[in-house]
Amino acid sequence: MPTIQVRTAQHVLIEYPVAGVFDRILAFIIDSLVMVAYLILLFWVLVEAQFISEWLMVAIYLPIFFYHLIFEITMNGQSPGKRALNLKVVRLDGDSPTIGNYLLRWILWPIDVLISGSVAISCILLSKNGQRLGDLAAGTTVVKMERPAVRTSQEIIQALQEDHTVTFPMVIQLQASDIKLIKDALEMNRQMGNIQPVLHLTDKLKQLHGIETDLPPVKFLYTVLKDYHHLTSRT
Repeated sequence: MPTIQVRTAQHVLIEYPVAGVFDRILAFIIDSLVMVAYLILLFWVLVEAQFISEWLMVAIYLPIFFYHLIFEITMNGQSPGKRALNLKVVRLDGDSPTIGNYLLRWILWPIDVLISGSVAISCILLSKNGQRLGDLAAGTTVVKMERPAVRTSQEIIQALQEDHTVTFPMVIQLQASDIKLIKDALEMNRQMGNIQPVLHLTDKLKQLHGIETDLPPVKFLYTVLKDYHHLTSRT
């Protein structure tokens, strides 16, 4: 199952699984029941009060028309149905969607629900990140907010270390203090979004060890750590 890294208010990236088709359909059913309950209750009150007009009918249906847009904007990517199932709309880059993102999803919603929702279901099943048509246009998807997995830099290194091929053998010369500095820099970038220590260490390592590479700074440092751990584990 694909996952999306969601950035919290503290700038910590947490991985959540992309919501499945069944969960999204169930959330849609719950939202539909909420809308039906709203209409039944309001019509009952108006009939009892014997107060119904054409303009009032339009006003009654407006909240239904804007239901998903209003709730997703005011409830941070959730509708009552999504909240009941711990689902949430997020951007693929992990940041919170903007009003423009929510608006794109809402505009394309009528197309997604054509033919009993077959358009949305097909897109969700076929797309890499479980996106319906509105999500594809807005650069968003829906994730399941249960059992988040916070990955530290050490866990990432361990996960990637199997069958590793050394890229920079000269890193065997690094000291334990150097490795700690690299890990701290990567953690600072991961948790706080501060890339400056990563850039500084990247330049320093390249100069001191004559390393030439086109790898991005973060990937370069992770490669250095993997190389170091792989080489030192064999000695």
